[in-house]
Amino acid sequence: MNSSKKTARIVGALFLIAMVASLAGGIWLESMIGAGDDPTAISANATQVILAVLLELTNCIAVVGIAVFMFPIFKVTDEALAIGYVALRIVEAAILVAAVVGPLALVALSQEYLTAGAQDASYFRALGTAFMAVRAQLTGLLLVVFFSLGALVFYYLLYRSKLVPRFIPIWGFIAVALVFTWNFLAAFDISLPGAVIFVLPIILNEIFLGIWLIVKGFDSPATASMAAN
Repeated sequence: MNSSKKTARIVGALFLIAMVASLAGGIWLESMIGAGDDPTAISANATQVILAVLLELTNCIAVVGIAVFMFPIFKVTDEALAIGYVALRIVEAAILVAAVVGPLALVALSQEYLTAGAQDASYFRALGTAFMAVRAQLTGLLLVVFFSLGALVFYYLLYRSKLVPRFIPIWGFIAVALVFTWNFLAAFDISLPGAVIFVLPIILNEIFLGIWLIVKGFDSPATASMAAN
């Protein structure tokens, strides 16, 4: 197996891992911790919360891994943007790591609650709600900004390098714009019906891209041209 084919398969696998880990971890975690104001329920599900957090951390590793493996290929097209892409993905991963501090703190907080007794219930509930509010700000605002910027740079480099058919990065551009629009409106408390329509295109795009890279790899003429440079 040549180097470009191996890289394509690794990156494709990382895309699928990132998608599964982020969706499963996020949905599972939110279903257990909710608003963070029920320490008894959180304590009862402490192991599951930690496992969900590990899934979110797996997503962090996969996100950075994609950028690292794509850097040698992207730098041939535009080295400055390739470096910028890696930097954006590292910041995105750092925000994700910060976002899991809240759920982990809730687990510790729930144990303290059980020890302290019901007389301090309001204090623990308020603290739990505050932790989840910080997480919501990180994932609903900062994470979306850096994910969107990183994804736009990624799809731009993918489009310019012709590593895959151009309909894939064009699809990616549209999908990222929808995600950003949805979260921008949500930041101003503007709710829209059928929110899944805004996030489904990027989910399908990254799954499709992951499978494409594993099965098809990078476009041969494009990688041959890069090798010549």
